[in-house]
Formats: sequence, structure tokens, C-alpha cells
Amino acid sequence: MTVAEDVYASGRGLQLTVRIFGWFMLVAVPLYFFDNFLTFVLGWPGIGAIFKSEGAGANSWIQLFLYIAGLVFAVVYVMRTSGRHLRDEAKSITRFNTFLVRAAFWAVLFVGLADMAISFLRVEGILSSVVGDQLASDLGRPQFRGTMVHIPLMVLSILLALRTKTLGFQWLALLVVFAELTIVITRFIFSYEQSFMGDLVRFWYAALFLFASAFTLVEEGHVRVDVFYAGFKTKTKGFVNAVGTLFLGITLCWTILFVGMGNKAAIIYSPLANFEVTQSGFGLYVKYLMAGFLAVFAVTMLIQFVSYLMEAVADYKEQPGHEDHEPPVTAG
Repeated sequence: MTVAEDVYASGRGLQLTVRIFGWFMLVAVPLYFFDNFLTFVLGWPGIGAIFKSEGAGANSWIQLFLYIAGLVFAVVYVMRTSGRHLRDEAKSITRFNTFLVRAAFWAVLFVGLADMAISFLRVEGILSSVVGDQLASDLGRPQFRGTMVHIPLMVLSILLALRTKTLGFQWLALLVVFAELTIVITRFIFSYEQSFMGDLVRFWYAALFLFASAFTLVEEGHVRVDVFYAGFKTKTKGFVNAVGTLFLGITLCWTILFVGMGNKAAIIYSPLANFEVTQSGFGLYVKYLMAGFLAVFAVTMLIQFVSYLMEAVADYKEQPGHEDHEPPVTAG
């Protein structure tokens, strides 16, 4: 057995446990959204009914079984790929997360531009001349604009994300600056300003801040209040990162999802379900999407924290392939 093989073989039980836990976290996310659909849209009683005194019906047990099936899937998958290393798994998860973030960036770009164009035509009273009275009236309804304009653009964004490899952080930041500059020029030179212009800046800026968080985590770009960490050995850093990821990072992401989507009146679910918009007249119809940004943030950060956990455990086990994103510490 070579030195590298010996390193990978040591602590094999820990590696399998971490991979099973990580994959269950990944599978649990779509299961949670599907469970919410069953509960809030189809009217199923939810898992909580099992623990109530009046008992639960078959549907509650089916909802519980979905999560059990998710755990079984994670165990079976990990055991069938038991030779896969933690760092390889982490990189695969990061690539998938990069795709999600890339699709989200394209979506906010297309939706922002399309909604701005519609709002401009409406506020200037020329939308009916372009698309007809009936369609102009329909585009004034949030549900219609959301389902017939926003959702198709999101699907297009997913398809485009499959073909491109750029994340577009820099371009979205430039667009935010350009949109703000446009407001300044039109306000102070042409004395023209509409509510949709400010909405577009907030829409893009919120996306930039929340969607880039997972990528920033990969690059160790988040602000770290560091007193002792920089002086730790790689093994110790791996232990600290693993503990922090488990009890702070992953816990925070699930807290956001539980609080934001735990009931019909929750701060994420309610705006999404009702296509909530602002009351600013002819502004953008994207307020419900901005509430959804919190869910995108929680999901992408959760996925990245799973990848981060696997990297941290690999560092703790001193497995080869560590990538140091931090600048070297110099004395003096």
C-alpha cells in the first residue's frame, strides 16, 4: 500500500459518514420543496400531523417516507461509490452549484431587462400599441406576467447556463453601476425618473449580493474575524472548518428555509405563491422573486457548505490535494 492509499484508507468510516450526511443534505433540499408543495398546494397534512394527538393519515406517513427514501438513496449511493475521495466529491458538488448560480444570474438578467421594458412601455402608455389591448391588460397582472414572461425566461436561463461557463459576477456588478448611472443622468439632466428604474437596481444588487455568496465561500472571500485561525496547521483548520460548517453554516441555511417556507404566511413562501409585487404603480413585478432570492441563497450556500465540509474533513485527515486560498502569513 502506497502512502497516498494509506492516507485515504485511514478513517474510512468517517469519510463514508461525511459523504452520507452530505448527500442526504443535498437530497433533502428538493424533497423539502416537494413536501411543501404537497402540504401547501395539494393540502396534505404534513409530517407534523404524525406527532399530534389525533393521529395522522396515510399521506403524512408518505411524506415522512420521502425523507427516509432520501436517506436510503444517500447510503446506497455512497456505498456503491465507496472508493470516491472526499475532494473529488467536493469538486463535483461545487461544479453543480456553480451551474445553479450561473443559471440564477442569467435569470435575473433576462427577467430584469424584460420586466423593465414592459414597465417602461406601460408607464409611457404605449404598451397597448405594441402588443394589443388584451395582452397589455394581461401583462398588468402579476400572475400572468410571472407565469408567461418570468418563468419562460428562467427556463431559457437554465438552458443557457448549460452551454456557458461564465458566472457573470463582474458583468452583473457593472450592470448595477450602469443602471444607477442611468438614474442619475435621466434625473438630473432630463428630469425623468420612474419607479421601475430604482426597482431594477435593487433587483440586480440583491441578486449580486445573495447569489455570489456561495462562490465567495469557495474562494475564502468572506470576511473572517481572525485571531487564531491563520496560525493553525492545515489539520487544525480542517477540524475548525468542519465544526463551523456543521453547527453554523448548514444550520443557518436550514433555519432560513424552515422559517421562510414553514407555513403559507412565511416570508419566502407567501410572496412566491401570490406573485407579490410592490405598490409603487408601474414598478417592476419582481418583489416575489426577491423573496425567492433568500431561498436561492440558502440552497446554494447549503450545497457549498456540504462541499466545504468534505474539503474540511479531507484537510483534517491530511489527504493530498489541499488548495490554499489564503495569503501567506508573514512576520513583521
